[in-house]
Amino acid sequence: MDHSRVPVLEALQDFRRRGDIAYGPPGHKQGRGVDPRVADIVGMDVFRSDVLSLNGLDDRRQSQGVLGRAQELMADAVGADRAFFSTCGSSLSVKTAMLAVAGPGEKLLLSRNAHKSVVAAVVVNGVEPIWVHPKFDAERHLAHPPEPDDVRRRLQEHPDAKGMLLITPTDWGTCADIGGVARVCHEFDVPLIVDEAWGAHLPFHPGLPAWGMDAEADLVVTSVHKMGGAIEQSSVFHLQYDRVSPEVLRQREDLLGTTSASTLVYATLDGWRRQMVEHGHELLDTALHRAERIRAAVAGLPGLVPMGQEVVDAGLAAAFDPLKIVIDVRGLGISGMQATEWLRVHRNVDLGGSDTCRVSASITHADDDRTEQVLLDALRALVEKSDSLERRPPVRLPEPSALELEQAMLPREAFFAPVEHVPAERAAGRISAEMVSPYPPGVPVVAPGEVITEEVIDYLRSGVEHGVLIPDAADPSVRTLRVVARD
Repeated sequence: MDHSRVPVLEALQDFRRRGDIAYGPPGHKQGRGVDPRVADIVGMDVFRSDVLSLNGLDDRRQSQGVLGRAQELMADAVGADRAFFSTCGSSLSVKTAMLAVAGPGEKLLLSRNAHKSVVAAVVVNGVEPIWVHPKFDAERHLAHPPEPDDVRRRLQEHPDAKGMLLITPTDWGTCADIGGVARVCHEFDVPLIVDEAWGAHLPFHPGLPAWGMDAEADLVVTSVHKMGGAIEQSSVFHLQYDRVSPEVLRQREDLLGTTSASTLVYATLDGWRRQMVEHGHELLDTALHRAERIRAAVAGLPGLVPMGQEVVDAGLAAAFDPLKIVIDVRGLGISGMQATEWLRVHRNVDLGGSDTCRVSASITHADDDRTEQVLLDALRALVEKSDSLERRPPVRLPEPSALELEQAMLPREAFFAPVEHVPAERAAGRISAEMVSPYPPGVPVVAPGEVITEEVIDYLRSGVEHGVLIPDAADPSVRTLRVVARD
């Protein structure tokens, strides 16, 4: 296929050259009605390129197949049979993918280290989750993806499960054995969905972990805005084999997706695909060498411990994305959240993630010598100033097994059940009616339907005292918890 072509961008360019006057949405009419004060900040071209896909870039009655051709090029670029663009972000795309495989009341295997959007999908879709617990790394207090044997055991216990959702890479760059899990799923003749939100770049360089389509996954969802070059909310479904029907996937996406899709997302997805096909190997090669230099420099700073290949050598993960600079900061006597706050306030450096133990910075093809130096200078300053940071109460991290909570009710039933709010000290033994997710990274410690324990309450309360945000809880202070009412 001719990857120099960019159907959406070309159609947008034609639209702007023609000077069409639209008498439908968007109401700003390609920027003519926008407040100049807004345009001064975000740029007029954003509005000039904000065009309806139908009766704008394309025509409802005599379709030129603009979007379809762009999607065919994307599929060809990454080795998928089919690709579909989504403008609602992978949070919604994952919900769609799950619903394309399992409907209300049906079983679906899910990694328990899933982002809150996956647990939200369980509530919305009404599926019965069969949790596959991740491999916990006690030294790092970190969850790595589950292994093929974990998946096989759960499928043997639940032969009526409709499929498996695997999250890889994690927020921290550790990766699953996708091929091994896919082969297990296919032994049971069920599809493997991969939430590869952090892996849009993986198809374009052999020095990166395995890409889901190459590793025999059936359906892969990527967030191109995370590690790629498209704008926020850009997401792509990639599909192969016949275990997931393209027709069903389209219908489920139509059920959940927007009817006002953003051409800005489509256009940037189209352009990023061309860039990666033409220059991706070179760009990512430069990024990989940059990340290697940064990791080596960080390893020489006292109190900082970068994570890397050792998690693979120890058998804790199948692979590690070297473009994730994950740094344990506990040697400085502070938490990752404190480090992130200090770097933002004092160095104008915004890191990609943090938790009680670590911080992370994503290196992409967009980084250059300047951003490399800014990051290293900021980390050196953090090391020098760490003694001056306030010592906050420690977060009481539970043993990994304490995070494997009993599922007493289906998440949907618990979420919509009659509820009551009880003081945290009286919540142990009660069934949660809400998600409680320390953020970042946004993985629920407690999901609806799970039985709350003393260890989890202690963890959450000490986290809040330290400064952890829990924005999805009914009471973010966790002084009270929302539980299923007793009869």
